[in-house]
Amino acid sequence: QVQVVESGGGLAQAGGSLRLSCAASGRTLSNYVMGWFRQAPGKEREFVASSKSSGSTDYADSVKGRFTISRDNAKNTVYLQMNSLKPEDTAVYYCAAGRWIFNIRTMNGDSYNYWGQGTQVTVSS
Repeated sequence: QVQVVESGGGLAQAGGSLRLSCAASGRTLSNYVMGWFRQAPGKEREFVASSKSSGSTDYADSVKGRFTISRDNAKNTVYLQMNSLKPEDTAVYYCAAGRWIFNIRTMNGDSYNYWGQGTQVTVSS
């Protein structure tokens, strides 16, 4: 069992930056895929970024070049550095952990077993 807690959300201006943190407890993350998802009002939850322990990462097209996911397995923590923020980035951001399996679909929320409660990110124009 893994407990996931996000932090670091808040208010930023367009073009600004925020760094989200996701702390997990209960089990080492070395064999977990970690992902970030977000959900804006009136929209479906969407994939943002993911990180495997191998170092491979995936990003949604909407955040490529602006967001960076990283992890520290020793601290059981994953980060999302968000730069060049846009108002369209406004959403509740969720951290998730999924057990690794071969050919896991990291962009699919169903691949993740444990979810945090979310942290609000608001970007003003």
